[in-house]
Amino acid sequence: MKKIIIGIACIMSIGLLAGTIYFEQSAKLPPPAVQPSVNEQNLQSSPQPEELQPIYEEDPLGYSLQNDQLQITYDRGSSWTEVPLEKEKLFQGEYRGSEQELIPNSYTLNEDRAAFLYTEDNDKNSKRVELLYSLDQGDTWKEAVVQEEYAPLRFRKLDFTSDSFGYVIISSDRTMSQEWTTVYTTSDGGDNWSQTNRPDTTRLIFDGGFVNENVGFLSYGTISPTEPDLYVTQDGGDSWKKSEVLVPEEYKKHFVMAEVPFKEDDHLAILIKQGPSGDYQGGHVKGKFISHDQGRTWEFSKEVDPNETIE
Repeated sequence: MKKIIIGIACIMSIGLLAGTIYFEQSAKLPPPAVQPSVNEQNLQSSPQPEELQPIYEEDPLGYSLQNDQLQITYDRGSSWTEVPLEKEKLFQGEYRGSEQELIPNSYTLNEDRAAFLYTEDNDKNSKRVELLYSLDQGDTWKEAVVQEEYAPLRFRKLDFTSDSFGYVIISSDRTMSQEWTTVYTTSDGGDNWSQTNRPDTTRLIFDGGFVNENVGFLSYGTISPTEPDLYVTQDGGDSWKKSEVLVPEEYKKHFVMAEVPFKEDDHLAILIKQGPSGDYQGGHVKGKFISHDQGRTWEFSKEVDPNETIE
């Protein structure tokens, strides 16, 4: 009897040992893989939006045209605001760029104002020139018509010199070296625009701008220029006269294209650059001229190296 009891005890011990070993081995097995849901599979397989990379206007302000949508940022790209404007409307007209960046000078982007000049078709087989702008960093937007009917644009420029005064300069109908240039101004921050008079010339415009609501400039000549062709208004565009630029003899064949004048201390200053084929000092040196009569006459001041900062 004793031997039977001992045998049964041994069998039970062996069974308990075997069960313990089996349990421990089973515990080490990895859990079965969880299959992703249909929504998760679709999310993984669909392309993810491209991370936006700001094109800085003035750090931390910038914009992006990625994903064919204009967006602006005021915090180095941490957050973005979508501009309610179709991208192609920003580039209509005589433009052959990559559309990866906005056309220079066709917009304003600062802490107080975001404004974009564009055109769209009207019902008269021409273009309507419009402005989309925001005064609250993109929370709300306004639209304004600059010109109801206009031909496709070549040159376009927009800027504001104060909270209320701004200007638009556009050109169209280019034929060889001739075109039509028009200037518009606003005195109410961009809600309403009025066309000014224009100089008596149809040369291709190179640049233009106002330094205040009264004094403005238009610079002409982009094809084989031989001298600065600068016009000034001192009455907000009601009348224009050709400025007298006194270029020293040794610089006459070099400094031929006038940029937009700017305020400097108690006078105005301007940089006059070399033409497309200029080769003086590598072709990049400019001449600085100053005016003490609001732009009617200009006198030579000095040469300006391309890397020199103009205050």
